[in-house]
Amino acid sequence: MDDTNALMGQRKAKLDSLRARGIDPFRNRFTPTEGCGEARARYAEGREVALAGRITAHRDMGKSMFLDLKDQSGRIQIYAQKNVLGDESFEVFRHLDLGDFMGVRGTMFMTRMGEISVKVQSFVILAKALRPPPEKWHGLADTETRYRQRYLDLMANDEVKRTFLLRSAVLREVRQFLHARGFVEVETPMMQAIPGGAAAQPFVTHHNALGCDVYLRIALELYLKRLLVGGLDRVFELGRNFRNEGISRRHNPEFTMLEAYQAYGDYETMMELVESMVCHVAQAVLGTLHIEHKDAQGNVTRTIRLDRPWRRVPYKTLVRDKAGPDWFEVAPAERRRRAVALGAEIAAEYADFEVTQAVFEKLIEPTLIDPVFVTHAPKELIPLAKTSADDPSTVDVFECCINGQEIAPAYSEQNDPLEQRERLEHQAGGEPQKIDEDFLVALEHGMPPAGGMGLGIDRLCMMLLGQDSIRDVILFPQLKPKPSSGA
Repeated sequence: MDDTNALMGQRKAKLDSLRARGIDPFRNRFTPTEGCGEARARYAEGREVALAGRITAHRDMGKSMFLDLKDQSGRIQIYAQKNVLGDESFEVFRHLDLGDFMGVRGTMFMTRMGEISVKVQSFVILAKALRPPPEKWHGLADTETRYRQRYLDLMANDEVKRTFLLRSAVLREVRQFLHARGFVEVETPMMQAIPGGAAAQPFVTHHNALGCDVYLRIALELYLKRLLVGGLDRVFELGRNFRNEGISRRHNPEFTMLEAYQAYGDYETMMELVESMVCHVAQAVLGTLHIEHKDAQGNVTRTIRLDRPWRRVPYKTLVRDKAGPDWFEVAPAERRRRAVALGAEIAAEYADFEVTQAVFEKLIEPTLIDPVFVTHAPKELIPLAKTSADDPSTVDVFECCINGQEIAPAYSEQNDPLEQRERLEHQAGGEPQKIDEDFLVALEHGMPPAGGMGLGIDRLCMMLLGQDSIRDVILFPQLKPKPSSGA
C-alpha cells in the first residue's frame, strides 16, 4: 500500500505540473481515424494516422521515446523524437505514465527491427491514470482481483477481453438466427407479484408506491406464454433471471437466459431449433463445430463435437444404464439404497422422483460431453409440460446436455388450463398464494399448442468459449462483499 501511495503521489505531482502548464488531460478531445490494431493491419509506409489508446509500455531513450499504445482493436508502437516535437512538447511527453490515455497524429513506418510504428508529429493527453496498472500487463493472476476489478483483468489479459468480445458475438448471432426464423423479440417484467415458471428461491423486495412485496423473476416463461395467448406466434426474450440460491462454478445468482416459444410446435420442433441455432452460432462465431477446452498450460483436455445429428436418448434409458435395468420397478426404499451406494447424495426429505433425479444430475449428466437430447423426464420435474401419450409418468420434454451440464430444457407446452391448474396446485403444496392465477386465466382464454425452450446463455458461452467457470463468462460475477479495512 505504501508503494502504491508513493506512486500515486508522483502521478498527482505530474498532473499538477501539467495543469500548471495550462494542460488539463481530462478536458482534451481527440477523434482517432481508426483503431491501433486496425492501423497495424492496414500498414503502409508514410500513411498518416490519428490513433488513441492507453499507454502499456514506455521506453525513454533520452532524446527519443518508444511507447506502446493499446485500444480494443490491438496494440501499436509509437515513436516520439525531441527534434520533431520541440523541447516544450517533448518535456510534456515526459509527464506520461503507464495507464495514461493519449491521442497521437503521425506517419507509419517500419523500424529496423521490423516493428510497425507511428512517428509522432503531434499528441494530446486524454486522461491521467492516478493509480499504477497491474504489475504484469500480460497476466493478472490473482483470481479475486480479476473478478472484483474486472477492468484490471480486461486491461491485463487479452484472452479475457477476447472471451467477452466473443460472448457479445454469440448474443448477436442468437438474435439474428431467431429473427431470420420469424421470431419477435419482446421484454417482460423482471419484477413480478408471483415468481413462477421454475422451482427456485426468489429475491424479494418491496414496492413502496404499491405497498406490496415483489419478486425478481426466476424465469421468463409465464409472461411469454401470455403473449402466445394474445396472438404472437413466435416470441423470444434474452434477459436476466435471479435466483437466491448457491454460488458455484456453474451457478451465479444473476444469469442470462434465452426463452423462445413457437405456436403450433412441440418439443421436437424445439429440438431442431436448438440444434440448428447452436451449430449456427458456433460456425458463425468460431468457424468450427469442434470446440477445444484447454488447461492452464494450453493442453487440450477435451474436444466437444457439435456435428449433427445430435444424439437423442430417453431419460429412463440413461438411468437404467447407470443404476440397473430394473430401477423403475423396484421399491422406493431400494432405489434410495442403490442411489447412496452409487455415490449420489440423497437428503432424507427427498421424494422418490428426486432420488432418481439426483442419480441423473450427479452421476449421468457430468458424463454427457458431446450434445445429447435427454427426452421424456418424469412429470413431477416439469409441471408446465404435456404428459407423454405413451407413458403418463413422463412429459414431452428434453434437456439438451453438453459439456457435462444442461444448457437447454424444452417441452411441448401444457395448454390445457384444467390440467395445468391441477399440476400447479400440486406443486404449490397447498399454498394457493404461490399460484399465478392471472396466468391460468390467460390459459382459459385459449393458448395454441406450442413448443417452448430455455437456453442458458452463460453455460452456452462456457461451452463455446472453453471456460470451466461461469464467472469467466460474466463480466461482473456475484462476490461476497469485501471486508472493510477495520475488520
